[in-house]
Amino acid sequence: MSINTPELVLLDLDGTLVDSIPDLANSVNKMLVEFSIAEREINSIRNWVGNGVEKLLHRALTNDIDGAAESELFDSAFPRFMDIYKKNMCILSTCYPGVREGIDYLKGKNIKLGCVTNKSGQFVGPILEKLGLKDDMSIIVAGDTLAKKKPDPMPLLHAASVFEVDPKKSLMIGDSVSDVKAARAADFQIVCVSYGYNHGNDIRDTNPDAVVDSLADLPQLFH
Repeated sequence: MSINTPELVLLDLDGTLVDSIPDLANSVNKMLVEFSIAEREINSIRNWVGNGVEKLLHRALTNDIDGAAESELFDSAFPRFMDIYKKNMCILSTCYPGVREGIDYLKGKNIKLGCVTNKSGQFVGPILEKLGLKDDMSIIVAGDTLAKKKPDPMPLLHAASVFEVDPKKSLMIGDSVSDVKAARAADFQIVCVSYGYNHGNDIRDTNPDAVVDSLADLPQLFH
């Protein structure tokens, strides 16, 4: 399916622009070891990412995607994880193939770009900076920037209002059902990447407007 060329494109971070699983998994397991809890498989951690750090930690502590850790354990583990991840957040993380080409294509069309992620704001800027993407983003909306995060439409609508762009002329690019739900609720177009983190489910099942294997494929979509 072709996509109407947007005036604004918002991009998710983890699983869309950046493969952050190696650093997340390393930090999760370092934290678990401190609490004498068994390390988790990287494939499990991959399926737990996408709903913010709180959800990730509940899942890691319980080894269950629907798990909820005891409050005392969570309250102790959370700050330890944040401290560990802050020191290890962009050692092994890399941009996915095609990200630079896709961003350069969008910039060449004079499309406004932003990053909308559920990741804590203290991590987003440094990761984008280290991977050479920060200067490409005219706005960054992190998981703790506003009162609500994806799948709520608030972050997308906030970005559109900042640039005074009609949501119908805007596009979200993401990798998970949260991105699709947020885009639909905000009246954005939605394109998903096939390679990201969607809790082990095929993103095509969420019926985005289009699916690409690489952001370098974006020129084939737009009309």
